[in-house]
Amino acid sequence: MELPPLQPGTLYLVATPIGNLEDITLRAVRTLRECDLVAAEDTRRTGSLLAHLGIRKPLLSYFQFNEARRSEEILRRLAAGEKIALVSDAGSPGISDPGERVVRAARAAGLRVEAVPGPCAVVGALTASGLPADEFHFVGFLPRKPGQRRRKLESLRRLPGTQIIYESPYRVEKLVGELDLLYPGRQVVLARELTKRHEEFLSGTPAALLAIMRQRKLKGEFVVLLEGTPAEVLAADAAEPEPEPDPDPETEAAGADSPAQPEEAAGQAG
Repeated sequence: MELPPLQPGTLYLVATPIGNLEDITLRAVRTLRECDLVAAEDTRRTGSLLAHLGIRKPLLSYFQFNEARRSEEILRRLAAGEKIALVSDAGSPGISDPGERVVRAARAAGLRVEAVPGPCAVVGALTASGLPADEFHFVGFLPRKPGQRRRKLESLRRLPGTQIIYESPYRVEKLVGELDLLYPGRQVVLARELTKRHEEFLSGTPAALLAIMRQRKLKGEFVVLLEGTPAEVLAADAAEPEPEPDPDPETEAAGADSPAQPEEAAGQAG
């Protein structure tokens, strides 16, 4: 079957492997081979992937701290008819990785945007976790500031489905400890090193997982899945008035007119 060629003036969001290079799709390979330019979160990492695939293409860096400037350039090139593939370090662009800004701008400008689906840590972790997958909520990375982080974790109490969190390997034990304080009876699954040689799923209560983590050092990228709030808890919460949020001491100390500080750049696979 003859496949249609790439369309001029189109931004292609190409999902790339999150660990295992065999996970890239045939369509992704063809898109990378036929596009005019690859916009990449990390040009070195993407260059290695392209070399593995036997593809040579011009690379343009596109990451958190140059998104605004690069988005303007990408839009100009799309308007001139170029076919551009956008990739993140791993997984799907825009999922806890750069991409949302340029997609929104391209659509607002009337330019064509196409998704080239593929590997995604959220879906891989959820489907193999054993937790319910009929309803789920993607939380992404938690805020770094303690007050914001606490409020975000407390807000998960009102969500019925499985909740999916990305966390740095340097803070995953801290997160499990926080879950032990807030949700001690819930099931938690740690999905570690998805699609890689040392892939592992650990499940249990937060306390049980903490015991494991204190016995052995867990390395690698983590997806943390939290069992959804039981129906009876949701019903009880709905019957009670919502409490006033505690003031954030960090915000008060900074002053109402102080700008919010940017969060740490997300390094987890999409």
